[in-house]
Formats: sequence, C-alpha cells, structure tokens
Amino acid sequence: MKKFHFNIIILLIACLYTLNASATTNDPIIENAKTDTLQSKYVRRYTSFWQSIIPRYTKIQYAGSMGIISVGTGWNYGHNHWETDLWLGYVPKYTDKHAMITFTLKQHYIPWNIDLGKKFRLSPLTCGIFINTLLDRDFWITEPDRYPKGYYGFSTRIRSHIFLGQKITFKLQPNKPHKSISLYYDISTCDLYLISAFTNHYLKPKDYLSLGFGLQFQIL
Repeated sequence: MKKFHFNIIILLIACLYTLNASATTNDPIIENAKTDTLQSKYVRRYTSFWQSIIPRYTKIQYAGSMGIISVGTGWNYGHNHWETDLWLGYVPKYTDKHAMITFTLKQHYIPWNIDLGKKFRLSPLTCGIFINTLLDRDFWITEPDRYPKGYYGFSTRIRSHIFLGQKITFKLQPNKPHKSISLYYDISTCDLYLISAFTNHYLKPKDYLSLGFGLQFQIL
C-alpha cells in the first residue's frame, strides 16, 4: 500500500512538472519575447548590412591615369589598412577627339598608420592596384573584325595599374561635417607601359609613370 501511494505521488509530481513545462513553453509572454528576440536579431542584421554598404568617404583627384580630374567614393576597413574606391574621371578633348569619361575600381593597402600628435596621422606607404576603363565606343575590349587576328594583342579600353604613394591625415573636431581630411599622392603605371619600359630601354620614368594628387574627406 505504501509503495502504491509512493508511486502515485511520483506520478503526480511528474504530471505537475510536465504541465508546468508545457505552460512555460506556451506562455504568450515568453513566446512574444522569443519572437522579439528573433525579430531584433533580424533587424540588427538587416541594418548592419545596409550600414556596411554606405560609403565611408569621398575623394577628388587630379591626374593619375584616371582622367585629368576624378571624383570617387569608397570604404575603409580592416582597422583602416584597406580601402576600396569607385571613381568617375573626366578626360578632356585632345586634338580631334572628343571628351571622355572613365570608370575605375581601385584597391588600397596601407601597412602602417603613424599618429603624429592628436591631430595628424601619417601613412608612410600606400600601395595597391586599380583597373579602369574608357566609357567610349571608339575603344574596345577585343579586337574588331577589321583588324587581322592578333594585330594589337591588347585591349584599348581596359588598363590594369599598380601604384605606390603616401598620405597624411588631419583629424577634425567631432562637430565638423567630416571626421578627417587627407592629402595624398600616387605614382602609378599600367600593364602596357610596363611592357614598353622593359622592351624599350630608351624610355625614361616620365614616359611610363603617372603622378596623381588627391584629397580624401572621411565621412563615417
């Protein structure tokens, strides 16, 4: 008999525990909390994605194999060691040709950033690659049929470049519209110029190197 009562007590305890667990699981407040948590995670993920694609800075550059004047925007990341730019450049009319627009994708690597007091930061070396194209029908990626096959052997529309440079940054006050302003320069050359430099020893550096100067306005 005692054993029977003991079994009944154990069974009731088990039932109460099961009912309590079920009530807890189906509690609307807890369910709403779970839903809110999932929704919050989704909103944070969604917001973070859109924030990550907002450009962090704008740039303006004079010369440098992208046009006589170029404007760009981009993103810095990796503790400010990497930058990715998108550019539009303007090539003015020369002789009998019309003015043209260029589009450039540029990737920077900045190994070191050295603080010079509270206001200035020096990047003693910037380097990277960029690819640009002329947005003009007079230039082509593959040779037109009017030329013998292999006559040129290269694209007249797309060029690949490498560059080296330096940058100095002036940090602005928090209430200013920009976080900082940077002055930089690049020395670059393209694939076609490099081939010409190696195969034509009479060429001088000024014949295959290009110098560009620019300003970078950090927004975020």
